[in-house]
Amino acid sequence: MKIGITVWDERISPVFDSAHMLLIADIKNKEIKNLSRESFDPQSEGRLVQELTHLKIEVLICGAVSESHSTLIEACGIHLIPFINGNVDTILGEYAKGKSISPAFLMPGCRQNNLVG
Repeated sequence: MKIGITVWDERISPVFDSAHMLLIADIKNKEIKNLSRESFDPQSEGRLVQELTHLKIEVLICGAVSESHSTLIEACGIHLIPFINGNVDTILGEYAKGKSISPAFLMPGCRQNNLVG
């Protein structure tokens, strides 16, 4: 499974719409494989879809995301896990092990039933 996570330094980027870096990881048998980073531009919606599809992202973990972007991402068949906050390595590790990352890593003020995914 190929996971994309918006990153800012070593944390989940707080706002998807202004993120510029995507950490990409393959997860196989609960192990993280082939980590890479790709720059991307979420402001260009047509290009965003093209980039995520080209990268074969199956799951996207991010912070706050606008409704227009979340609709677009999900329309591409990508499982979206929004409103996540915290250290990228910790969250990726927990997700790879099959552990739930919400509600433990939800952004302050977000409730689990607000999640799309």
